[in-house]
Parts: sequence; C-alpha cells; structure tokens
Amino acid sequence: MHLISVNLGRATAADYTDAEGGVTGIGKRPVPGPVHVRAPGPKATGLGSGLAGDAVCDRRHHGGDHQAVYAYAREDLDWWQRELGRELSGGLFGENLTTSGVDLNAALLGERWRVGADLVLEVASARIPCRTFQGALDEPRWVRRFTEAVRPGAYLRVVEEGEVSPGDRVEVLSRPDHEVSVAFWFRAFTTERELLPRTLAAGDAMEPEAHETVRAYLRRHGG
Repeated sequence: MHLISVNLGRATAADYTDAEGGVTGIGKRPVPGPVHVRAPGPKATGLGSGLAGDAVCDRRHHGGDHQAVYAYAREDLDWWQRELGRELSGGLFGENLTTSGVDLNAALLGERWRVGADLVLEVASARIPCRTFQGALDEPRWVRRFTEAVRPGAYLRVVEEGEVSPGDRVEVLSRPDHEVSVAFWFRAFTTERELLPRTLAAGDAMEPEAHETVRAYLRRHGG
C-alpha cells in the first residue's frame, strides 16, 4: 500500500462553483514532494486544507480538521476510466492523495494509517459529490452516477503531522470494531437514510456535523 501521487490545487476561476469569488481548488496536480501535512483547524476560520500549499476555496462545505485530506484510490480511478472512456489523472477528482493497494471504501471510520515516516491520519468520512465536482468533470448526471457507484474515497483528519511524498508507504496502525465503513457512511448520508442510526456506532470518529444530521433524522422518525 503506497501513495502514487500527492496533489495540490490552486484557486482557479470557474463558472460552475458557488464559492465566494467564483474560484475553486478542485483541479489538483501532482507535485514531487515532500509536502507538509498538519491539522488545518476549523472549517470556516482555519487553514482550509491539511496540505501546505493546497487551496480550499469553499469553506462552507470543504476543508477543516474533519476534511483535512482527501484520498482516492488509483483502482477506483481506473474503474471510472473504463466507465467514462477517458483518461483520469491523479488529482482530477480533487484528491490530495492518490493511493494504490488501499481499499479506501472499505476503510472504517476511526481507522488510523501511518503515511511515510511520521504522518498519522484517521478516516473521518466519505466525499459527497457536489455541483463543483460535476462542473469540473463535465460529465452528464455526474453527481448521480458518482453516488450510485459508491466509490466515494475517504476524508481523513490529521492525528500526527508530518511530510508526504509520492511512493510513501501506507500502513494501517489500528482498525476499530464496528461496521461503519466509508462506503456504509456514504450510503447512509446519500441514498439509504434508514442506515443513519447505525452510523452512531462509529462514535467520536464521526464528525459533529454528521452526528447532528443523525440526531435530526431520529427526531423526525421518533428514534
């Protein structure tokens, strides 16, 4: 298990984003590294991305400690290449880390990885597609297609800061004893809302906003 590429984005004007100023950092490009990775702080007021030099432009919905790093598997990019009939380079989905040999969608919330020598990351949630993602890919019905495929990739938080470079090894340090994988969480928060109460098994590994979504669901449904 290792990193194929480390990808950074810069603020770029686009007519398909709702971010303030009409700019987005979704179009990321591989860099040689090393890149410093640290906890960015709160979503609205912190540094945005966990990776130094990476732009997060829409602080309402992206970035912050619980979305510090986005990882997507090369294996899933290859699957999409076959589906879409086009080449998909590392970083094109907006991921910071393009991995190989890691089943990101089966990773459990709270699972911890060591990446490289010092960086420790914790699985926090799944990526939910948005209008900006659809605009960047320029694929019809992209949000629906991405959702139906259940290959969302993982958001990670930074437990111990460090530096990463392409080729760095990814090692699983710990894996919790519950059922809430990245794919399970994604299904619960998108197409299978009846699964939401079961995501509480992830405990504090699930971000506060997600906990509030589950509480609101339980209030509405008498749970």
